[in-house]
Amino acid sequence: MSANPVADPIAPAALSTEAERTIADIIAVATAEFAEKGLAGARIDEIAERTRTSKRMIYYYFKSKEELYLAVLEEAYRAIRAIEATLDLEHLAPKEALRALVGFTFDYQRANPDFIRLVMNENMHKGEYLKKSPNMRVLNAPAIDALRDIYRRGLADGVFRKGLDPLDLHTSISALAFFNVSNQHTFSLIFDVDVTSEARVKQRRRNVEDMVLRYVLKDDHLS
Repeated sequence: MSANPVADPIAPAALSTEAERTIADIIAVATAEFAEKGLAGARIDEIAERTRTSKRMIYYYFKSKEELYLAVLEEAYRAIRAIEATLDLEHLAPKEALRALVGFTFDYQRANPDFIRLVMNENMHKGEYLKKSPNMRVLNAPAIDALRDIYRRGLADGVFRKGLDPLDLHTSISALAFFNVSNQHTFSLIFDVDVTSEARVKQRRRNVEDMVLRYVLKDDHLS
């Protein structure tokens, strides 16, 4: 893993196994710190204490708090895309592949609320720091490529509707999964219901899958 996605102070090949572990530990702890407190509220002192390292060591690998924050953002996206790449969607029929992708997105975001918080924080910054990443577009391109391939195969098999945009479809899937984490506390309070209960999460997951499938499938393939 690259120590710094913007300007590496040390070439990755020169890093020892111990250094790699230290960097991974710093990013893991910093992820929780930035997710909880945002960029402005996060403290390098706190990250150093929780990683049992020093501020000097953190700044050795990352030149500033902002560059560490950007490394955390990149790692957050890298993690979800890396798991997506293992889903073996290309060997599933289009309908099953789409359902599997939607289900994975829902489950991953439920299991990784820090990812949601980081995305929300960066949106509050209007994407200011992601703009500085030379890797972000390339890093996320496979997500659209996979969905584009599923859609292409579904069209070829005659099961998907024509005229849909894979990027727009990705947006809808992300939104349906994202909301269940980002708004769970306010939604539960407003409607006096526990949206985190096992039964409700299971039902919501199925509903999200069905909504996406019903939008994409041709009428004669909805059953």
